[in-house]
Amino acid sequence: MRKFSLISSLLFIIPGMALADESTTRCTYGDMVRRVVIMSEPGVSVPCEVHYFKDTEAPGEDQVLWSASQQSGYCEEKAARLVENLQGWGWDCESAAAAAPEAAAPAEEPEAPAETEPGED
Repeated sequence: MRKFSLISSLLFIIPGMALADESTTRCTYGDMVRRVVIMSEPGVSVPCEVHYFKDTEAPGEDQVLWSASQQSGYCEEKAARLVENLQGWGWDCESAAAAAPEAAAPAEEPEAPAETEPGED
């Protein structure tokens, strides 16, 4: 019965993770791209999930490799170990916070053309 209760609880928690805080590591190997993403509720470390994306091979699909409902730091440890393995296999990895999309830098306004006297070009 306890197992059923835990599963029921996770079903209500997991959909909320779509709007959760994320920590993302992006790895490349040639033209292939993989992402390791830790998802959790805003402001807390558990519950959490470690998602793995194969962006070039299976766009839009992900696998949940690990999850934790009570052990703080579990997802971070598992994700870090996976990234270390990827780097050991030759992947180049960079971490980036993905809780909010990067704001595009405002475009510089073009300089106004110098004013010329009528008849001058």
